Amino acid sequence: MIEEIGRRRFLGYVLAAPTLVAASGPDFMGTGSALPVQELLDLNDLMTAAALPTSGLITVEVHEDGTVSFALPRAEVGQGITTSTAMLITEELAVPVERVRVTLADARPELLFNQLTGGSNTTIATYVPIRVAAAVARLRLLSAAAAELGTPAGDLTMRAGVISGRAGRALGIGALARKAASAGTRQVAVRLAPRESFTVIGRPHNRVDALDAVTGRKTFTMDLDVPGARPTMVCRPPTINGKVASVANLAAVRAMPGVTDAVVISTGVAVRAETFGQCVDAVRALDVAWKPGSAAGKSDESVLRELAAAEPPMGLRPPTPVVEGRFTFHFRSNSALEPNCAIADVRPGRAEIWAALKSPIVAQQSIAAKLGLPVAQVSVHVTEGGGSFGRKLFFDAALEAAEVSQKIGKPVKLMWHRADDARQGRTHPMATSRVRVAYVGETVLSYEQRHTSVRTDLGHGLGEIITAMAARLPVGDIGFSQTFFHLSQSMPYAFGAVSRLLGETDKSFNTGSMRNVYSPDVTCARELIVDQLAARMGKDPYRFRHDFLTGERSRAVLAKVAEAGGWGRAMQPGTAQGIAFHAEYKSVSAALVEIDCRPGTVNRVIRDGVGGPRVTKAVFAVDAGLAVNPRGLEAQMMGGVMDGIALALTSSLHLRDGHFLEASWDNYFYTRQWNTPPQLQIIVLPGDSDQPGGAGELGVAASMAAVACAYGRATGTMPTTFPINHGTLSFTPKPTVPPIPPSPTDGLEHAR
Repeated sequence: MIEEIGRRRFLGYVLAAPTLVAASGPDFMGTGSALPVQELLDLNDLMTAAALPTSGLITVEVHEDGTVSFALPRAEVGQGITTSTAMLITEELAVPVERVRVTLADARPELLFNQLTGGSNTTIATYVPIRVAAAVARLRLLSAAAAELGTPAGDLTMRAGVISGRAGRALGIGALARKAASAGTRQVAVRLAPRESFTVIGRPHNRVDALDAVTGRKTFTMDLDVPGARPTMVCRPPTINGKVASVANLAAVRAMPGVTDAVVISTGVAVRAETFGQCVDAVRALDVAWKPGSAAGKSDESVLRELAAAEPPMGLRPPTPVVEGRFTFHFRSNSALEPNCAIADVRPGRAEIWAALKSPIVAQQSIAAKLGLPVAQVSVHVTEGGGSFGRKLFFDAALEAAEVSQKIGKPVKLMWHRADDARQGRTHPMATSRVRVAYVGETVLSYEQRHTSVRTDLGHGLGEIITAMAARLPVGDIGFSQTFFHLSQSMPYAFGAVSRLLGETDKSFNTGSMRNVYSPDVTCARELIVDQLAARMGKDPYRFRHDFLTGERSRAVLAKVAEAGGWGRAMQPGTAQGIAFHAEYKSVSAALVEIDCRPGTVNRVIRDGVGGPRVTKAVFAVDAGLAVNPRGLEAQMMGGVMDGIALALTSSLHLRDGHFLEASWDNYFYTRQWNTPPQLQIIVLPGDSDQPGGAGELGVAASMAAVACAYGRATGTMPTTFPINHGTLSFTPKPTVPPIPPSPTDGLEHAR
């Protein structure tokens, strides 16, 4: 039995510095080493173990003004980790949250695998190290106060950044910041606050950056005032990854109003001007001849044929009854609301980059190689990002900005047009999933799933982690995509012999691990088959799942959504409920939705040229272990539910002749205000774990699956192609070459 975190002793360090600087020790797990190989159960365990050896390099610092600072080696892209990090420090250091300054660390190569944001890993991997560092600082401050007040440390209390003795004397931590410092590195043993004493962790807290966000004061990359950096945009090819053959009017474009530079680069033709509006005019004026791209001539239909040919074989068909299905999932955009952007200032012998980067070390290495510079001469500053969902694991804009800046010898503020990311950016790969379940009576004998996908690019850092840890993985000698797949997927049901395989094909596309990576598609296919299996056995879909789920936590979240959502209530013809379950990274979740598929009703809304079913109600329950900030967790799940609705019903890219037709948010149909459920309830169950589970991606898979199941029950036909509206092209595609007409959602400049 592992002792609870609050009962164990941890080793940390006080570092040599003028004021108090404290760090966690590398063996905070209480095992004296990284997580044992036999306990590596999923991808999150792998990422946590990879980050462990450098955990002592991230520090908490106490300043003379009474504030506390922490440079977080992760990216804040709207998920709220700066708030939860401040809460962890506050819990151990007894300082008000508003006096904790959490910034984002620049790229630090010495952190190795400890500076990558993904896989719902940030809170899991940093939960103990941050608390240990704060606890070391607390102990040192108490010792310094005891010496100053002439009182035993055990007689002192800390509250709101003030240390008080029984005689009434008190000192602020700022006054003790120098006295608590150390002239050399010293090892310190500490105990963390036990869960029953928490006053901050586990309590709902508003985001520390909420006011700045809603008043427009929050600083993103494009808000930075870097001297000399001018707006820059790129004219891109009409097909994916096409190249410039020639430019007929480069000199004329350079002479346009406000334009300072126009140069050919590896991805197109870059234009630098005084304003973004002038950049747009110049890009649209360019007369470029293009070479074919990597996906020239390809379409949805041709890629589907490739996937069919690459599908891993199923086993022999069993002699027992089976339920099976084949599902198609089309390309989806990996765009975030903030346009892809970066600032670069490249001069002879050095470079400086600013961007919202979730893998800044790999970005720094790649940019250095591109520029022909030593890594130490490339400074990469991580800025806050306006959304990511996996997109900012890639650093396309930063690499491009560095290339432009080096070529023209001037700083650039580069931003992609909305159409750029939909057509040339990262996409969630098209995939198919085939499922076969064998059963006898009320016993499930076997479950087989073959998921076949256009290759998912993991070159942003996750692949390197898997490669580095390969010798310790209990998965045999397989590629890192297959490893990723196996470590990120779980089977929550008692379904006998389980076999799951990933097949990949086609490297023509710019792909990315969009939020939840393989899980939404894999889970959606599984849960639809679960509904079919329940029908074959004559069982209620909820009761079937409840009976076959293997854990108490799993059954609890499922039961909670069924109760809160009124599962089984009478519904009108053409409407129905759907229910689904998903588990990942030590967390469990369930969704119940109600859908209206009736034609000609107010709920079959038509907006932006899209008509179709509407989800009218959604209830989502989650047990993510110890929720550091339940309010932040609730917000994460709300966003995940919206993602799930979009993936099930409306959001996809149409591939035609080597390019995607969608070119902006006006024709990429993510969930809109008009098609969000009027009734939405998020239920955070009080987990009994002493550790947090993964949450960043958790809300998507069960939501998508529940919508799909509800649609099948409402229409009487199991859906097999996603999104369900993909077959209806309800917009007129914009041209693939300039001039591209403006869109009301171009969002080229912030309204500041």
